[in-house]
Amino acid sequence: MTRMRGVWAMLVMCVLGLQAAHAQQASYVVKPGDTLEISVWKEPDLQRQVLVRPDGAFSFPLVGEVDARGKSIADLNKLVAERLTKYISGAVVTVSVQEIRGNKIFVLGQVNKPGEFIVNPSVNIMQALSMAGGMTPFAASNDIIVLRGQGEKQTAMAFRYPEVVRGKRLETNIDLIAGDVVVVP
Repeated sequence: MTRMRGVWAMLVMCVLGLQAAHAQQASYVVKPGDTLEISVWKEPDLQRQVLVRPDGAFSFPLVGEVDARGKSIADLNKLVAERLTKYISGAVVTVSVQEIRGNKIFVLGQVNKPGEFIVNPSVNIMQALSMAGGMTPFAASNDIIVLRGQGEKQTAMAFRYPEVVRGKRLETNIDLIAGDVVVVP
């Protein structure tokens, strides 16, 4: 009896894990550079991968242009299904992320490997510095800033590496979002 309870508990945990993974993908906001897989049940001609262009849109047969900016996978699933109902009644559509390439941050300045890095699902400043191979001996580690653009508005957030590594001001080790630039002078 105890063994059976253990099996049921494991089964419930697996189902909950799958539901959490599905919810996470459903809430993922699509970004330019991402590759999506779109398929329509029982319609082999309507199954393909699409690339989200730099303008945030993609094209799909019978649906036309789809603006994916700010939309989750669930939003796109609903939108594509709604547009297809003109041609296919009761269309069952599945949209999934095949490749996340649009969730990029940039690290530049006095780091060993400056460049762009794909962050899945999120990375904080300390992790980004690690991805960039750490700082060079000439880095001004007390003057690091994160540039964040939101539309035409830019903000700069200070990050003091020496304080964070001593366990102080940990709230400044923020999670980075797509487009953030970490500058190490």
